[in-house]
Amino acid sequence: MGSSPRATVGASNAGQGHVWKAQMIRPLSDAGVGTRQPFLRKTFQAKGGGRALLRISALGLYRAFINGKRVGDDLLTPGWTSYYDRLSYQTYDVGPMLVDGDNVIDIWLGDGWYRSQMMWAHEHALFNTWGDRIAAIAEIEADGETILATDASWSSGLTPVLKSGIYFGETYDARLEGAAADQGSVPHEDFDPSVLVAHEVNGVKELDLLRPVSSFTDAEGRTIYDFGQNAAAYVALTVTGEAGATVLVEHSEILDKGEFCNTNLRSAPCLVTYVLKGKGQESYRPIFTFQGFRFARVTVTGKAEIVDIASVPISSAVTRTGWLTTGHPLVNRLVENSVWSQRSNFVDVPTDCPQRDERLGWTGDAQVFAATACYLHDSHDFFVKWLRDVMADQRADGEIAHVVPDPTRGHEDRYVGFYGSTGWGDAISIVPHALYSHYGDLDILRETLPAMIRWNDFVWSISNGPIVRPPRPWGARGFTFGDWLQPKGPSEKPLPTIGDDAAATIYLFIAAKLTAKIAGFVGDKATEKRLSDRAAVVKAAFAHEFITPSGRLAYDDQTSYALAFLHDLIPEDKRSAAKDYFKATIARAGGRIGTGFIGTPALLPALIKIGEPDLAGALFLQEEVPGWLYQVKNGATTIWERWDAIQADGSVFDPSMNSYNHYAYGAVCQWLFEEVAGLRPDEDEPGFRHILFEPAIIPALSPVAAIHHSAAGRIEAGWRVDDGTVIWETVVPDGARGTLIVPAGARNVILDGKPVDPATEESKQRLAVGSGRHVITFAVAH
Repeated sequence: MGSSPRATVGASNAGQGHVWKAQMIRPLSDAGVGTRQPFLRKTFQAKGGGRALLRISALGLYRAFINGKRVGDDLLTPGWTSYYDRLSYQTYDVGPMLVDGDNVIDIWLGDGWYRSQMMWAHEHALFNTWGDRIAAIAEIEADGETILATDASWSSGLTPVLKSGIYFGETYDARLEGAAADQGSVPHEDFDPSVLVAHEVNGVKELDLLRPVSSFTDAEGRTIYDFGQNAAAYVALTVTGEAGATVLVEHSEILDKGEFCNTNLRSAPCLVTYVLKGKGQESYRPIFTFQGFRFARVTVTGKAEIVDIASVPISSAVTRTGWLTTGHPLVNRLVENSVWSQRSNFVDVPTDCPQRDERLGWTGDAQVFAATACYLHDSHDFFVKWLRDVMADQRADGEIAHVVPDPTRGHEDRYVGFYGSTGWGDAISIVPHALYSHYGDLDILRETLPAMIRWNDFVWSISNGPIVRPPRPWGARGFTFGDWLQPKGPSEKPLPTIGDDAAATIYLFIAAKLTAKIAGFVGDKATEKRLSDRAAVVKAAFAHEFITPSGRLAYDDQTSYALAFLHDLIPEDKRSAAKDYFKATIARAGGRIGTGFIGTPALLPALIKIGEPDLAGALFLQEEVPGWLYQVKNGATTIWERWDAIQADGSVFDPSMNSYNHYAYGAVCQWLFEEVAGLRPDEDEPGFRHILFEPAIIPALSPVAAIHHSAAGRIEAGWRVDDGTVIWETVVPDGARGTLIVPAGARNVILDGKPVDPATEESKQRLAVGSGRHVITFAVAH
């Protein structure tokens, strides 16, 4: 559909001031959530061949057609926002679709996130979360005149979509296509048009098709297709057969001992049913839903035949900007798994998973992955839009919701206190800072700073002081997830894990220091001083409360040391001893990971910071559980939620909470780009106008090569070890500059063919370079 119109992306909140002549109208054909999906129709007069702008949105999901042809190629429009405060609308140039005289517009509506099931399990599921009536608003402007606007004169009818839902899937009866618009419509009396905002991101798009790599038939005669890649997607079917025959598609991420297994979907049916109309070849793709799967099980009932089947990945992450390879095949696959998990979980909102009865915008997952996301794909507009929803869902006392958009808002009788966790709420400062560092966006810092301050003041208030003591019960004020899914080690002797008080206090420090820095960037000197002072108080209190005189941290676990070292929380006179204790935690774990969601992104960078690249490399490259490469070795094509999602004996872990497509642990790619390939932005000259090049030479990963299409242009960084000599190459884009940071102890340094005077001490050398390609060689330090 190369000639189809595309949505225009609004700049910031541009378009919010548009004065709508149209009304939000609801079809009288709509019978409520979970029923046959309705459509709205209007015949209108137009001239063909000119420019005509369609502005359109919906409560629920919409798909529009003019004269029988689909408008645009965006999916799941108008997208998912905090609907109480913000509802996106899209703008399309539909002039080429219009003809002289009569034209017909149809707007199909679906339950979508707005009113189909949200949240998990049957007894806790929410329906009609933001409203119980779906509706649409649309107008067409041509030659400065409004030639079409939704109002009560529109008619309505029923689409062939018998039922749809984000978790449910879709049932489509092709025999019911072309139904009459035999009912009317009425204005949605409760709708406030001030919530409408111009679409802030490019829409969700279809990616390249995935064809089956294999298939087999089970004992019941059903065909299982393996598409070779786990993804957020839907199945595209081409079938022939008799009218009334059905094709049922079920979805799963894994096979359990060779058998189709979808028990981890919990209460999400994830079913797609197509009923044939019986007229030659029929093609179908779901309209108002998607699934997370690698495998599809197809059951044909009646006389029908599958002519073609494919998995169609969908994503908002459509522009890839980062590539990284090493000499280790499992590491290369890990990077690609992270790419696929980002694609799968960037479906209009940064979600935890795309498959089960969840698919929520968990703030903790987003904050640990934000920088990695910016390396791998263009993520600026996507995160800006989401941050506005984070602010919309922020509570009166400053609490940030656990998930955004927040389905529990307005449903506190069912989900009490689903907000306020340290490490999760800190997304409000960490994600904007990532956007500033990567894209040089000062505006998003200004826009989010008030919310950051309110969040930081809330965390301080949990215990009215610098040591945060979160309550244990879910829903209590200041409850924290801590280091979520931290592995405990052998059951006979579990390994230590960080306490909630230490984790929360560390994050109070991180957020206070970062918010102070951001306040300085935007010129708010009073806030900069207040929160800098707070950070200093928290740092001192942490040392007093959680560091013993010998330098051991109170919980003596990997996450405590990793976060404390990375954020400079350990006093100088304790660092040597604390370093030994840190290394001992890894030795006790058998050289394996002992961190969860908040500790894992800090683990390897902390080891590099304390001068232990070999230990970092060994920990990263070990292939047993828990470990990054364990899942790759066991056939993963995306990042797992749990280190032990499939256990060493091949059995599937508890399906009640087991996703095979989470991006959180893929945050290790930030380490691969910044500290292995060795390229990172300088926040003093953000947007990669000044690039810091500083690789950690881990010979087992040689050769390393990274490319990043940054805001400043194409950056390259890579190195290889050849007979004891490091050959290091970088490319600085035009208009930018770089600093090459040569490891301490490097000998015989040659830059672009010219020897470099040796450092006067055993310290790192900083070599300034301009745009272009640079080659550096040096002897590996011993």
